Amino acid sequence: MDKLASIKAFTQVVAHGGFTAAAREMGVSRSAVNKLVINLENELGVQLLHRSTRRVSPTETGLAFYERCVSILADLQEAELAVSRLHREPLGTLKVNAPMSFGTLHLAPAIADFMAQYPDLRLQVTFDDRFVDPIEEGFDAIIRIAEPPHAASLVVHPITKVKRVVCAAPSYLTKYGTPKHPMELRDRSCLHYGYLATGNQWKLVGADGEHTVSVRGALCSNNGEMLREAAIKGLGIALLPTFIVGKDLQQGTLKAILSDYSPPEISICVLYPINRHLSTKIQVFTDFLKQRFGSSWKSEIYK
Repeated sequence: MDKLASIKAFTQVVAHGGFTAAAREMGVSRSAVNKLVINLENELGVQLLHRSTRRVSPTETGLAFYERCVSILADLQEAELAVSRLHREPLGTLKVNAPMSFGTLHLAPAIADFMAQYPDLRLQVTFDDRFVDPIEEGFDAIIRIAEPPHAASLVVHPITKVKRVVCAAPSYLTKYGTPKHPMELRDRSCLHYGYLATGNQWKLVGADGEHTVSVRGALCSNNGEMLREAAIKGLGIALLPTFIVGKDLQQGTLKAILSDYSPPEISICVLYPINRHLSTKIQVFTDFLKQRFGSSWKSEIYK
C-alpha cells in the first residue's frame, strides 16, 4: 500500500466532504479514492469515516488523525520546496517571541524592515522575558539573550554577542563614591536582573583574575528598561547590556564604572524547533537577523 497516497486521499475526502469532490480535486476516479481510504483504514485497524448515501464525515478518531495528517503533509511540502529551491519567497505566518527590552528597542524597527522586504509573509510577534518553549507554545522561532539551552529538539543559531557594562548615575556616584574594585559592590545598592541564571551574582574579570560578587539592593526586576530607569534616577548600580544603556552612556545620564573589569558578553541567539530547519521563512528570518545585528549595529551601540 502507498500509505502517503492513501493519507492524501483521506485528507482530501475530509476537506471536500465526499469521495466525488476529492476525486475531482485529485484528478482520479471516485473508486480509486475509495480504495485508497479503505486500504488506509485496514492498515490502521480503525474506522476513519462515517459513510452514508447522503454524506461522508470523519469519526472522532478520523478527525484527530486528519488534523495530524494535515500538519505532516504541510511540513512535507515545505521541506520538499525548501530542498528543491523552488519556493524562494517565504509565505504563511511566522510566529516569533523575543525579550521585552531588546524587542521594543531594537527588534521592533527591524521587524518593520523585514516585513517590507517580505510582503507576503505574515508575522505574529510577542515580547516576553521568561524562557518560552517554542514547541509547547507554538512559536516558529524565539530570540534569546542568554546562554541557550541544550535540547535535541531545538536548533540554536547564534546571531551575535553583546557587551554589558556596570554603570550608575553621576548623582549616585557623587553621593556614595565610585567603586574601584568589584568586591566593593557587596556594600552598594545594586539593581539586578531577575532572570539571570547566576541569580544575584555578578561576574567580573580583570587583570587580577575573576571575581564573583553577590549583590543586593532595593530593586530586582526581570525588565532591563526598568533597571535602567532606576539607575538613571540614582537608585543604585546596574549591570546592563549596551543595547539598553548605550545612549545613556553617550549622553552622560549614566556613567560606566569598574572599567578595568569586564563582565562576560552575552549571546543573542535564535532558537527554533528542529523540524523547522528547512523552512524558508526561518532561513530568511535568521539571515536577516544576522545581517541586521552584525558588526555595524554592535559598533553603533558600543559608542
